[in-house]
Amino acid sequence: MPSNLDFADIKELRILPLNNCFYFEFIYKKETEKVELNPDNVLGIDPGLNNWLTCVSSVGTSFIVDGKHIKSMNRWYNKLLSTIKENKPQGFWNNKLAAITEKRNRQIKDGINKAARIVINHCLKNNIGTVIFGWNKGNKNEIELGKKNNSEFVPIPTARLKDRIAGLCEQYSIQFIETEESYTSKASFLDGDYLPKYGEKPKDWKPSGRRQERGLYRTANNWYINADANGAANIIRKVVMSLSSLRSISLKQVSRAILTQSKQAPSFYGGACLDFAPENQALVS
Repeated sequence: MPSNLDFADIKELRILPLNNCFYFEFIYKKETEKVELNPDNVLGIDPGLNNWLTCVSSVGTSFIVDGKHIKSMNRWYNKLLSTIKENKPQGFWNNKLAAITEKRNRQIKDGINKAARIVINHCLKNNIGTVIFGWNKGNKNEIELGKKNNSEFVPIPTARLKDRIAGLCEQYSIQFIETEESYTSKASFLDGDYLPKYGEKPKDWKPSGRRQERGLYRTANNWYINADANGAANIIRKVVMSLSSLRSISLKQVSRAILTQSKQAPSFYGGACLDFAPENQALVS
């Protein structure tokens, strides 16, 4: 039995066979922790691939959870599967495939838990009581990025990460809001571009800035900022504009510096978790 569980608290036990293993799932009730956090302090999250989660807050902080390790893990897994299945009949499966699939699934689960914990710890540390996650439902169903990019992007379990963050938010009494993120990457946050809803873009709508290259956004004033951070800030602005309950939120601390500067911070797997902050770095010119 897990040492942190009381047998009397367990409501259900599931035994699941998977990849030549048996999983024991203990279902138990856990009380919500009453944490006094300011609901007017908001964290916007823009999910991606190399930058798995790009987060910008209304209190003047921002950081990126690196997704390159997860992407590399998927690349290794897909390559190994392709090598083993070469010249084999369709539906071929053996113990070796089951073993590497099990290893990959456990690593992915561990990465999800650690990435979600990074987000929640940031909220607890900075008194952030609302999390807004940008998400377009079915965004992987008909994705066409080429054979290589599809094999890397589609298996990334961002939906499971979103659900894990939502579960931890509920545990710590943090409000979790999921919103569609259409046009948040194209519009310029610093120029205050209008953010239309999906399918409601006016014919004459045009962003004042544009992506200069992958990862870099140029505003109307020729300022260069992080493109994903710009998207995360727009995700906050989009919800604030549409929900009357969040109209009191101030975005004055989301400045050019917050969307530009970065420093290295600890992360899971020994990879990079880039922590954006307005100190110790020079602005990109």
